[in-house]
Amino acid sequence: MAAVIEIEGLRKTYKGLFGGEHRALDGLDLSVTAGQVHGFLGPNGSGKTTTLRTLLGLIRADAGRMVLLGREVPAALPQVMDSIGAIVESPQFFGNFSGRKTLTLLAQAGGVPLSRVDAVLELVGLTDRARDRVKGYSLGMRQRLAVASALLKEPKLLILDEPANGLDPAGIREMRDLMRDLAADGVTVVLSSHILGEVQQICDSVTIVAKGRAIVSGPVEHVLASQDRGEYRVRVDQPLLAAEILTEAGAQVDVHEDGFVVRDLVDPSWITRTLAARELFVAELVPLRPDLESVFLTLTDSVDQQVGVR
Repeated sequence: MAAVIEIEGLRKTYKGLFGGEHRALDGLDLSVTAGQVHGFLGPNGSGKTTTLRTLLGLIRADAGRMVLLGREVPAALPQVMDSIGAIVESPQFFGNFSGRKTLTLLAQAGGVPLSRVDAVLELVGLTDRARDRVKGYSLGMRQRLAVASALLKEPKLLILDEPANGLDPAGIREMRDLMRDLAADGVTVVLSSHILGEVQQICDSVTIVAKGRAIVSGPVEHVLASQDRGEYRVRVDQPLLAAEILTEAGAQVDVHEDGFVVRDLVDPSWITRTLAARELFVAELVPLRPDLESVFLTLTDSVDQQVGVR
């Protein structure tokens, strides 16, 4: 499918107040396919928000090429903005207005049919609190109102920066279901979040950035597989003896209190065969697959170490 977002070689440097420079974006590349939920991930200061703000024309890039919905931006932003909904950082609302009045005013300002207000309130689960003043909303409810405002125009592309901030577990699940439903209806969602377990569940693909550049990008399952070290947890009656036997046979073994882990293994049946030949029988053999959090930490720590070496 066609790419909804294409970024090539994006660069942005900020001048320091007391001299010096901070390179927020260092040749960043990003591609997001239509109809996907794409996770845009990185530690604080990695360039995520700068990228999104630059893409939306809020910051001017120093160099690079950006395409949104097939049009080169920022030149074509006036033509594509009606097809984009975005929340970048926490939006501010008038506390004395109700949720419905807030969305009604935004709809009128944007030329959106007022019937859309009730539709988005229902989508984000705020119908029962629509008449309440925003100043009485919890942080999670304000996040839902922000998402509702981004959905007013029925966008083809939805960009969300930390949409689950302040939500309880039930609210996070509802937000997850909403993102999946939007993608099923053909909306492309770009999601920036620190809740990596949630990103792993909801996203089709991810890009992880650090120090202003992308360090890995692709389908979630491919990113996870790229960091699979072939690890297996083994439980056996005599773990120390079993670990010694496997080590002597050439395996990479890490011993723990309740068993041991064998690394860099292609064929797990080799463990059972090797131990059975010495009359030791495996009680448990479990593959240890990497999750998105462990992959994220491994990759971003590696970048930090490389920068430190320089």
